[in-house]
Amino acid sequence: MRNRSEPSVDTGGAGGVRGAGGAEGEVEGDTDVVRFAFDGRALAARRGQSIAGALWGHGIVALRTTRGGGRPRGAFCGMGVCFDCLVVVNGVPGQRACLVRVSEGDAVTSQEGHGHGALGS
Repeated sequence: MRNRSEPSVDTGGAGGVRGAGGAEGEVEGDTDVVRFAFDGRALAARRGQSIAGALWGHGIVALRTTRGGGRPRGAFCGMGVCFDCLVVVNGVPGQRACLVRVSEGDAVTSQEGHGHGALGS
C-alpha cells in the first residue's frame, strides 16, 4: 500500500498527470513529464501526448472560439479532420491540438476566431 504523503500520477482517463510539483500536475523527478503553459496556466503532460489529450487530462475542453459569435469549441473528431481544436502554439495560430504533440516549454493559447487578429474578424 502506498504512503498517502507520496506524490501520485493519475492518468485520469485522458492521460493527465497529477501529483506534487511546480506545474499543475507535475511529479518531481518524472522524466516522462513535460511542462507547458495553456493560457498562462502552468501544466504538465506525458511526453508524446497530444496537446488536446494533455488539456483533456486537466479538464480543459474549450480550446478556441468561433469567428462569428465567439462560441467555444474543443476537440470533436480527435483525428485532425474537423478543425474544431485549433490553438495557438508558440505564437503560430491554426494548430490542431489533436495532432500536435506537446513539447517542453510550449506556450499554448486559446485561439479566438481565425487566430489572425490583425486581419479582422
